[in-house]
Amino acid sequence: MQNVDLFFLLLGAVLVLAMHAGFAFLELGTVRHKNQVNALSKILTDFAISAIAYFFVGYWIAYGQNFFHAGTTLAADHGYNLMRCFFLLTFAAAIPAIISGGIAERAKMRSQAIATLILVALIYPFFEGMIWNGNYGLQGWLEKTFGAGFHDFAGSVVVHAMGGWIALAAVILLGARNGRYKNDGRVSAHPPSSIPFLALGSWILIVGWFGFNVMSAQRVEAISGLVAINSLMAMVGGTLAANFMGKNDPGFLHNGPLAGLVAICAGSDIVHPIGALFIGGVAGALFVYLFTYTQNKLKVDDVLGVWPLHGVCGAVGGIAAGIFGQQALGGLGGVSIISQIIGTGLGIIIALIGGFVVYGILKATLGIRLSQEDEYRGADLSIHKISANSEESMF
Repeated sequence: MQNVDLFFLLLGAVLVLAMHAGFAFLELGTVRHKNQVNALSKILTDFAISAIAYFFVGYWIAYGQNFFHAGTTLAADHGYNLMRCFFLLTFAAAIPAIISGGIAERAKMRSQAIATLILVALIYPFFEGMIWNGNYGLQGWLEKTFGAGFHDFAGSVVVHAMGGWIALAAVILLGARNGRYKNDGRVSAHPPSSIPFLALGSWILIVGWFGFNVMSAQRVEAISGLVAINSLMAMVGGTLAANFMGKNDPGFLHNGPLAGLVAICAGSDIVHPIGALFIGGVAGALFVYLFTYTQNKLKVDDVLGVWPLHGVCGAVGGIAAGIFGQQALGGLGGVSIISQIIGTGLGIIIALIGGFVVYGILKATLGIRLSQEDEYRGADLSIHKISANSEESMF
């Protein structure tokens, strides 16, 4: 059984690892052509830094385990803990991948790399360990006080809301792209550069998400078909709602399923499939409305809409698990709406504080924004710069 569990986690880790290609192509298809190289380079660089940060520090903070003590048997249980670290590492690396979409086209890669290191090593695992490992007594207190702890099966709040709300702080500190908002109040349109690449990114994320959700059981004996069908229903609900609300806009259409999948992560193991369909539909519609509102009314230049997609839909999913997880609504029970509200709110608070502190310090020291010239040409790495330095470039 240990070997089967190991292989089960390996499949999950590979599927979630593949999702990072989805993040890359979703961003690649959304940003302007001059920034496509930067988008691809940033996602891969952030993943590599995340792997180092989580393996050496983050996993230890979250779960109190490391692989560096004298006498540590690395091959114990066929290396199950190492594989578990690999699996959870791919979750942790989603934090900078989410943030990347919000700060696209004007953030310094070097500053973002440092932010990634700090966020994945310290901020994210602090909350991860609190929810998924019972650190600091929060879950015990919630269970004793309200009858159930905070339920987040696959990370609507732990992963997505954290990433989305940190991204909001980063976007606010960074400011809008040059020329995005005119002095007379008009908004300069920056349409997606490639709908096919955007769609490819969405499909890669959709497929990988079944590893993200189903394999969150972490052992074969705990696997549940309910998680798979709920993920499917939420994805479908998000797709149809976003397509309707977005009036057949392909950008909204391909982000709708992602909104539904973000929202269902928390309660995918306890809600009824009809509840999952409803949760996904609400998330898809909410994404379209909030993306338009934040861009046009609030003048928040969140390029891929990661705050509404991951931050808001993740928070909605955390609370929805406390509602649709109730037996009266067809769920399996064992969940408290009050605990869900408290856990979700705490995740938002930690994300905002962490985001403003990390990016605020970087802004005051190294700077987090490109020079106007580099932003105009296409970020730190661009087709323009590669062409200009073709003799020195492998491209």
